Order: sequence, then structure tokens, then C-alpha cells
Amino acid sequence: MTNSLQAVLNAKKAEKPNRNDKNFTQKDHPSRASKVMIGGHFSKEVARQLKMLAIEGDTTNQKLLEEALNLLFIKKGKRKF
Repeated sequence: MTNSLQAVLNAKKAEKPNRNDKNFTQKDHPSRASKVMIGGHFSKEVARQLKMLAIEGDTTNQKLLEEALNLLFIKKGKRKF
């Protein structure tokens, strides 16, 4: 029975993509298909405040950043997404 359990565990481990693997691609996350990562380095206070806004608004950092970028695009005369 131990062999059967180990076989199931090994199969599950093989299904899960390893983010550290050089072959890890966007197809491993279909929700990220045709999207790119945009980031920046900010103070801990900025990160904390963003997290608090997300919690208070029952939303995600991703949605808040999308909202902020859209406001910036509108301000600069660009189309929003």
C-alpha cells in the first residue's frame, strides 16, 4: 500500500509546475496568457498601505494597480484598459 500512496504522491508532484524550473512558462498559468509583469521597488510602507487598501476594499493588489494605472492613462490622454 505504501508503494501505491507514493505513486499517487509522485504523480501529483509531477502535475504541479515548478516555478524555479527553466521551462516554467506562461502556459502553466492560463490566466496570465498574453500578459506581462510590470513591477517596481517601493518602501515597506507603500506595500503595507496598498495591502490595507486591498483589505479594506475587499479586492486585490492587482485590481488596485489596474485602477491606478487606468487613472494615470486617462490623465495622460491615453486609453484605459
